[in-house]
Amino acid sequence: MRHLMTPLDFSVEELERLFDLAADIEREPSKYAHACDGKILATCFYEPSTRTRLSFESAMIQLGGQVLGFSDAGSSSATKGESVSDTIRMISCYSHICAMRHPKEGSAMVASMAASIPVINAGDGGHQHPTQTLTDLLTIRSLKGRLDNFTIGLCGDLKFGRTVHSLINALVRYDNVKFIFISPEELKVPDYIIEMLKEKNIPFEEVIRLEDVMPSLDLLYMTRVQRERFFNEQDYVRLKDFYILNKEKMDLAKEDMLVLHPLPRVNEISVEVDEDPRAAYFRQVQYGVYVRMALILTLLELA
Repeated sequence: MRHLMTPLDFSVEELERLFDLAADIEREPSKYAHACDGKILATCFYEPSTRTRLSFESAMIQLGGQVLGFSDAGSSSATKGESVSDTIRMISCYSHICAMRHPKEGSAMVASMAASIPVINAGDGGHQHPTQTLTDLLTIRSLKGRLDNFTIGLCGDLKFGRTVHSLINALVRYDNVKFIFISPEELKVPDYIIEMLKEKNIPFEEVIRLEDVMPSLDLLYMTRVQRERFFNEQDYVRLKDFYILNKEKMDLAKEDMLVLHPLPRVNEISVEVDEDPRAAYFRQVQYGVYVRMALILTLLELA
């Protein structure tokens, strides 16, 4: 039995097989319409989510399976003091696989140690968000045709953004990937990531102005400033609109640059950018369903 806690739980070769399966699902979804007949996915979401939870539910339903679970901690026995370990033991009696989101780092790992079914980390605090990373990688591979030899800019909240941390850790395993970190001083990428990049001799830059680096990017990964990660409302208000990607900034970019975003967006991408063919964030959402379908099949050993 396998779990998915971080993107590194799968080797590069295993990821290639997963992405090949996701691509086959995209090409011929009817072939997989009954692959999970009789199987149940539990979605245990201790904090709000739209895309991730619905993406998992859509994936399981499209595979012929069923879904149960809760969408916030207030509708679970966590309000009565039940531990994550006890919850997952109970959920293991009702379902065959579980996707869990929790505001505390390491909670999914705790659940995996007590579970008798595969557990997928659907986001744990500011730590990891592996299925978003799988979505990002599949999107890049599908639209760029490769997962190496490019320059990626990561912009916005690089301190608390778990999607950013997971994506960096995944991409360092591919050749000739250069990182440009674009953030205000207060939201810089954590020191442990910088140290890891230095140890691996992976090229990176840290800048504040997005405009300065737009012409050199093959990919731009935008993130929102996350209100829920701030202890001080004044700091959030001061930083929330630090970056706004608009048509003028897009005019500085390469003709084949792609814009990704894990969503939800607030103000950091102007709606006028949505019409630009380089805006890939809504296509990214669709790839998220395919990769989660492939992941469910893989962890249930049905493919």
